[in-house]
Amino acid sequence: SCPLNFLANGLHVDGPPIIPTLTTSYVHGTSSTSLLHMTVAESLQRSVERWPDREAMAFLQDGVRKTFAQFQQDVDQAAAGLLALGMKKGDRLGMWGPNTYEWVLFQFATAKAGIILVAVNPAYQVQEVEFALQKVGCKAVVCPTQFKTLNYCDMLRKICPEIETSSPGDIKSSRLPELRSVIVLDSRQPGMLHFEDVMQAGGSQHMQQLQDLQKKISFDDPINIQFTSGTTGAPKGATLSHHNIINNSYFIGRRLGYHWRVICVPVPLYHCFGSVGGGISMAVHGISTVFPSRGYDGKANLAAIESERCTFIYGTPTMYVDMLNQPDLTKYDLSSVEGGIMAGSPCPQELVKKVFSDLNAKEITLGYGTTENSPVTFLASPLDNVERKTETVGYITDHLEAKIVDPTTGMVVPVGTSGEIMIRGYCVMLEYWNDRAKTDECITKDRWYKTGDIGSMDTYGYCRIDGRIKDMIIRGGENIYPAEIEQFLHRHPKVKEAQVSSNSKG
Repeated sequence: SCPLNFLANGLHVDGPPIIPTLTTSYVHGTSSTSLLHMTVAESLQRSVERWPDREAMAFLQDGVRKTFAQFQQDVDQAAAGLLALGMKKGDRLGMWGPNTYEWVLFQFATAKAGIILVAVNPAYQVQEVEFALQKVGCKAVVCPTQFKTLNYCDMLRKICPEIETSSPGDIKSSRLPELRSVIVLDSRQPGMLHFEDVMQAGGSQHMQQLQDLQKKISFDDPINIQFTSGTTGAPKGATLSHHNIINNSYFIGRRLGYHWRVICVPVPLYHCFGSVGGGISMAVHGISTVFPSRGYDGKANLAAIESERCTFIYGTPTMYVDMLNQPDLTKYDLSSVEGGIMAGSPCPQELVKKVFSDLNAKEITLGYGTTENSPVTFLASPLDNVERKTETVGYITDHLEAKIVDPTTGMVVPVGTSGEIMIRGYCVMLEYWNDRAKTDECITKDRWYKTGDIGSMDTYGYCRIDGRIKDMIIRGGENIYPAEIEQFLHRHPKVKEAQVSSNSKG
């Protein structure tokens, strides 16, 4: 057959690509499954109607369990409460804290009320949290009194001493002029609201208001701001829509076969991996999510996998290393595990093989993505062989385009050649909040998102990541990426985990 047929066919991603069709480093994930066109609230509603009594989530450290129907009831109550506080569609609410039930509750309550959820890193110190809340103009902040050594309420009082003398819900602060309410999850503080106040604030008129509002919420509205810690400069607020995250969750789940999973989620909710892969996937696919602990705890993960019979594990390479190094690993019954996703940074081959053998995760899958892409763009199939799973990050996900270009000329490079990875499609964020200049730096006029990552694609469309453009170490005229050195160090039996920084001058 004429090679043009192959060019016209693109790469069909309903199953792993088995024909080497790529002739240049451009790929489009041709799919026979249509994009979803629904809001976050509609996706939850669908699962509530299908599986009202299925357990949606279990937060083991806090002993909280909710079925889909119970969760929906809480979501409506919390959303009505936010409207009663005077919050309106398009306002921002900062969620600042570790993995607790309230995090997911407010994720869905804000979405239902058209309020934009701002995910604030629980490790932020005073300056960082002030910058974040001010940058996006949060009208409300939700947080526990404290977490580990960080006292959130004290930090907020440092930034806004006016809170002490304000009436709750009517803060007027010079440094955070848009802030009106601080909602504390677990204690009563002067000038702040308690979580229970919000749950009880919404009356029947607010419930009616909430129902009427549903007709005015579009799936292209912004719904989530995730701060990306730029390696240089201040964090930027990647702004994602319902459409971005619903579809990303939908197509990741389809590739992994989520319709029968119980997922262990040790990754933080304030990252896209946790909030989209955990919270949103629960609603879109009707899966059960298990959150072992508030902050990461390797032992708690293993105990959760055993007690909840988890079939799937989420984690970064570091988390998997930690689980594998637990001294009493062999004491846990991990026989329920079928697979998992390892993402968040380059994944060493040796580690993936150990996860296969020691954690029983035969269908471990590697993925690649970035917050600005909602997050996943390349993902292996659970059916891929070990080489593919360890040497590549899989193939493009449904409906997306990717190309690899020469960073200096911007031209697409030949197959197998390294260059900057660029992504176009439904997953590209709307913008960096309130930052035209930074947005224009990374989203081109023709809507390609520049990832800043260096990689290459083979003729089957599988992608391999070599590193970050700015991490490149030039040594003796050769380009070396930290990932290559790490992979080499990982082969040594005495090395448990390696991390190479490019700060050294080569």
